[in-house]
Amino acid sequence: MLSAFLFGLLSSLHCVGMCGPIAMMLPVSRTSEVKRASQIIIYHLGRIFTYGFLGGLFGWLGRGLFIAGLQQKLSVILGILMIVYVLIPKNKFNRISFLQPLYRLVNKAKKLMGLQFKKNNSSSFFIIGLLNGFLPCAMVYVALFGATATQMPLQGMWYMMLFGLGTVPMMSAVVYVTNAISVRMREKILKAVPVFVIILGTLFVIRGMGLDIPFLSPGTLKLFVTTGADCY
Repeated sequence: MLSAFLFGLLSSLHCVGMCGPIAMMLPVSRTSEVKRASQIIIYHLGRIFTYGFLGGLFGWLGRGLFIAGLQQKLSVILGILMIVYVLIPKNKFNRISFLQPLYRLVNKAKKLMGLQFKKNNSSSFFIIGLLNGFLPCAMVYVALFGATATQMPLQGMWYMMLFGLGTVPMMSAVVYVTNAISVRMREKILKAVPVFVIILGTLFVIRGMGLDIPFLSPGTLKLFVTTGADCY
């Protein structure tokens, strides 16, 4: 669980590059510091709620994969998909037919989010955060793999909520120091993200291959010890 929070902190730079513009555009109060802080907190609660929901779902999925003995294969497949996602041009991905429903859902979420930006009440900030949590994000995908590894819905939920909590400090700072983050800096961050994703994808593949390398690629991928009592 501590790793989830730390990963959230480390991935905050990526969040600034990808989700930072959304945080920068939040219609927060410019006259009351207390009101602005409460609006930002409500926005983060929306994001964390979505992450918790997804974490619970993937924790449940991980339980099934653990029982079926598919964790190592999942590690390899996920690693390959992460690398392929970076290497294949985005316009090629847009042409893949089975991804079209996903892109349509993302576009709908963006449109709904755009409508909420025109409002200025507590519910609108929560909904913006809620929808923000569903937008495609490589770091969220990686965190979801960790949630899957917990093999339990409740723990998967807490894992993703702690990940979201780890992103809060940097994402909150973005709202207050919008002008301090230059376009050039954001471009540098975005250029570094694909490299980071490829490295993570490679590590997932190596880990799933079971090369019997301590800590890096164990012979049997068993992330958690399950006792007989846990099965009931």
